[in-house]
Amino acid sequence: MAIERVGFIGLGIMGGPMAGNLLKAGYVLTVWNRTAAKAEPLAALGARVAGSPAEVAAASDVTFTCVTASADVEAVVLGPGGVVEGARPGSIYVDCSTVAPAMARRLHAALAARGVAALDAPVSGGDVGARAGTLAVMVGGERETFERALPVLRAIGKTIVHVGPPGAGQVVKLCNQVAGGLNLLAMAEAISLCRRSGVDPARMLEVVSAGAASSWMLQHLGPRAVAGDFAPGFMVDLMQKDLGLVLEEAHATHTPLPGSALVRQLFEMLQARGRGREGTQAIVEALGLLAGDGPGSGD
Repeated sequence: MAIERVGFIGLGIMGGPMAGNLLKAGYVLTVWNRTAAKAEPLAALGARVAGSPAEVAAASDVTFTCVTASADVEAVVLGPGGVVEGARPGSIYVDCSTVAPAMARRLHAALAARGVAALDAPVSGGDVGARAGTLAVMVGGERETFERALPVLRAIGKTIVHVGPPGAGQVVKLCNQVAGGLNLLAMAEAISLCRRSGVDPARMLEVVSAGAASSWMLQHLGPRAVAGDFAPGFMVDLMQKDLGLVLEEAHATHTPLPGSALVRQLFEMLQARGRGREGTQAIVEALGLLAGDGPGSGD
């Protein structure tokens, strides 16, 4: 059966543009957001605004969620007026949030009991990738469900990989955050050393980003950090939430992750100073504080 009707719940920095790309791809779109005003731009483009997550699911062949944390997913899926109350047997639920793998498996089981297939499909690529429709999508769940949902996923992502059974998508997303966090630290340390040695960090980034040490962080967030532009593509608070999940999973599996623990402590410094809503490139400011430079040292 061809998928024609799609629902989207959670229209923030990532969810809003992802939903917009589904609309551009020609799907009949129904949306809901806790803050109703965030649905208005999509409504202006032709999306229908529902009164609850259950209403979104009832109107959709595939229902997406993209919300902040495990508790938020649990509320919009399993809570009163949630997806589970409206989703029809045979439909598909896709969660693009970053949550605990155990929560993903719980959602799969609860929906399966209602005849609804589920995929945990967290994404990577930031707000830039969300707008461009080039996100990396790491998908856990049954292979057959993945194949059914793949045409819809192609409207939001470029690299879409089935990584394993329920919960596997979330495990891979946590691995992504480990690598991303340590790349942020590498970027910040390179900038800090360059700056304190009296060399222009912008010139450093130009050449290092073209060599073997290049990374997405160096190329995209390094220049913003050097310029003192800490507007969020991905907020410190959200990265901290994800790194918390990383360390919980590490504890459960007896996996030592000293680098990830260090990165979390550096972001803790920023949160303690009320800077949790800044972009993750602000980690360079945490290193400045350790060096005694103080915030704003890059200005």
